Amino acid sequence: MRQDKDSFRHESLQDRDTIREILESLTKGLSKGKLTFADDNGEIVLRPSGLLNLKVTAGREDSRNRVDIRITWQTEKKSKQKKPLSVN
Repeated sequence: MRQDKDSFRHESLQDRDTIREILESLTKGLSKGKLTFADDNGEIVLRPSGLLNLKVTAGREDSRNRVDIRITWQTEKKSKQKKPLSVN
């Protein structure tokens, strides 16, 4: 059984305005049903549809602050083709 696995990861320092622009791009992509992520290392296109699971966490520990936003959804798998079956 083959599982398709594609991933994209990007980490960089940005100012608040740039992060706001990235979040606005995410909301536009969600509205259109197509999210494209790209940098010098690669690209991935995701097509969110149906009900999406949203998880938001925030915390502070000493001088480190963190906000995580996670959006997940299931992609419908292609239905298996009907194949003739012969049993003897």
